Amino acid sequence: MSELLGKKERLKEILKRLHSGEDVEELKKEAKELLASISPVEIPLIEQELMQEGLSVEEIARMCDLHVELFREAVAGKAGVLPEGHPLHTLYKENEEITKDAEKLALYAKAMDIEKMKELAKELRKIGFTHYDREETLIFPYLERRGITAMPSTLWRKHDEIRIKLRQLLQFIEKGLHERAKEKAMEVSQLLIDMVFRENNILYPALQTLLSEGEWMAIKQQESMFDFYKVKPKEWKSNAKPVHPYEIKADITEEQLQKLPEEIKMMMKMAKPDKSRLEREDDIKLDTGYMLPEEINALFKTLPFGITFIDKDDRVRFFSGNRIFKRTASVLGRPVQLCHPPKSVHIVEKILKAFKDGSRNKADFWIKMGDKFIYILYIPVRDENGNYMGTLEIEQEISKLKKLEGEKRILDWK
Repeated sequence: MSELLGKKERLKEILKRLHSGEDVEELKKEAKELLASISPVEIPLIEQELMQEGLSVEEIARMCDLHVELFREAVAGKAGVLPEGHPLHTLYKENEEITKDAEKLALYAKAMDIEKMKELAKELRKIGFTHYDREETLIFPYLERRGITAMPSTLWRKHDEIRIKLRQLLQFIEKGLHERAKEKAMEVSQLLIDMVFRENNILYPALQTLLSEGEWMAIKQQESMFDFYKVKPKEWKSNAKPVHPYEIKADITEEQLQKLPEEIKMMMKMAKPDKSRLEREDDIKLDTGYMLPEEINALFKTLPFGITFIDKDDRVRFFSGNRIFKRTASVLGRPVQLCHPPKSVHIVEKILKAFKDGSRNKADFWIKMGDKFIYILYIPVRDENGNYMGTLEIEQEISKLKKLEGEKRILDWK
């Protein structure tokens, strides 16, 4: 107990000096040995003692800044010479912010500062839409291709657990269940910190060993789709050709295997690399994949709504099945103006003119037909340079969609 009291007094002194404006770098040197000697079990006890002595939550939260400074040093060793803007460097930087916010969440929970706990919980929910989403969508496929499926699956389940518990935490706060909110906040805080540990010590070292520069380049090109958690990555460029998961050779070399964390080496004994080829004979290459002509045809027949494509010369080029308004093969090649009643041709012309000159990008209508509610949407089709290629008409019966309420997250098949 006396040893714990001594650590508490030293930590309190460092926090006071931090508050007075002393240089973080100097204090970090003193705090490094102290914080390294404090076990995860002792930290909550020390924090509780400090709060009982009147030190504010904000003051104790400054300790999180010191933790992150030390965390940054440890990460620097793991990240090696990763340049700023590199996707893996960005993930490490996000984990600094996650660690800091997770520790602060626990502090606010202990102090029963409900407003700050609520504010921080809302911020932390963004991790699921940024950091975790990028890992699940962009990173995990590279591991799965190499036959490493257990770890991504486990991490994804843990991500979802954190997402759910953060949502529950906010629900408890909204309902005024403050004691339950406190318990949930403490639980979420620990889960977040545990996840950071897993990522920094297992996932990221494995990624650094296995992924080539071309693979990281492909990730970099897509990562901004998901935004970031409290960091703004710099540009990072490479001369390497972007390599997607389906393009890589799934085999792992002996040299790579020896560099992997022990946990991953164990998994590799059961790994079955995915060596399937994405592109098949007779496939048509599209911007975002490959499909056989018969698959494309079947897809258009299966769409749960009807589409019609009018080319840049205003002639009907294609229509799909599952339509509300009848279409026959005789409409193909016909000027679209002649497909409408004479009284509405001026409206058709007005829409096409606006699409062609770029002044409009949508025209929609909705009508009732008996017990059906029909939504009709016209949108221009343009090439990558913005040049007009034609117009797409979409028609859909939406009466059931209009009645939807709440959420449906569980399959209700019997």
